[in-house]
Amino acid sequence: MRISLLAGMVAGLVLLAGPAQAASRIAQPGLSGAMSGDVAPVKCAIPRIRQGSVASLTSFHRAMAACADRFWAGQFAAAGLAYSSPEVTITAGDDSVCGKITGNGAQYCPERHTIAIRIMKEDLRDPFRMNIAHSVAHEWGHHVQQLIGVLDVQSALYRPASESARALLSHRLEMQAECFAGVFYSATLESIKPGIAWDDWLDAVRRADESDIHGKPRNLALWQDRGYRGGATGFCNTWTATRSKVS
Repeated sequence: MRISLLAGMVAGLVLLAGPAQAASRIAQPGLSGAMSGDVAPVKCAIPRIRQGSVASLTSFHRAMAACADRFWAGQFAAAGLAYSSPEVTITAGDDSVCGKITGNGAQYCPERHTIAIRIMKEDLRDPFRMNIAHSVAHEWGHHVQQLIGVLDVQSALYRPASESARALLSHRLEMQAECFAGVFYSATLESIKPGIAWDDWLDAVRRADESDIHGKPRNLALWQDRGYRGGATGFCNTWTATRSKVS
């Protein structure tokens, strides 16, 4: 499918562009912000995780959610945009208001504006702090996409698309959510106390299993790092990136 321009810009972000127009249509105003990389730290109280404790993991997820909510509310306010918080549900089973939660441990259902988090058995056995934190940060990225209109437009393009075009649309969507998570980390990583150096975390992301929906792990790491080092959503325009950067 030849991807055409989306119907306008959503909250100052170019979401998707035709190849010939991509380079000249990147938006600067709105949520994209100044691409300066100067990020004011956001201090959040993120508790330690006790191995084997569902209550402890629940408290960790709640604290991460409060942190993400505060960060993104501030970003939207600075851009003069309306912001609304998602609902957050946490369960130890695989059923949720969003339906079955798959092995990734969390999902976002846009029709309910809800992030559903599943406490995984492996997280109870071996609570890798940064990996658990990322389930919140990534899904909050999808909520941001919902608020600025990305999910609706992506969905409209997805329905009539071919199988290969659908895969590329999914990859662009997921890479942008990774980049938004990186923007969040640029202000909050010190508070999160990830227990791993940033470069080591990126290496772990690169070595993860490839997903049909999310795309190549090396590109997920690339976009997460781009958001982290850039510190602004203007660095997260996956919709005009070359196929090799998002496949």
